Amino acid sequence: QVQLVESGGGLVQAGGSLRLSCAASGRDFSINVMGWYRQAPGKQREWVASINSLSRSRYADSVKGRFTISRDNAKNTLYLQMNSLKPEDTGAYYCNVATASDDYWGQGTQVTVSS
Repeated sequence: QVQLVESGGGLVQAGGSLRLSCAASGRDFSINVMGWYRQAPGKQREWVASINSLSRSRYADSVKGRFTISRDNAKNTLYLQMNSLKPEDTGAYYCNVATASDDYWGQGTQVTVSS
């Protein structure tokens, strides 16, 4: 059974940092693109960043220069280092892996940035 478990969320002041982790189990995702999404209250879920098997990454314009996505294939774990956090970064953050046949999501971890 595939599971994605996020951790590392919390409450932080504007300008602070958090590091999110997503531990995958039940399947090896080293060849797949992995990504982070977030959803603010009352808004649609939006893409934040993604990384492919060669560790090439892409970012939404809103987080570019502040967030860094990385992966450790040996640990089957995805990370998101978030610096210079802003109140508009507040939301539930979800880990995602989309394969040719399935789309996997974690349960989410809450990030709250106070002004």
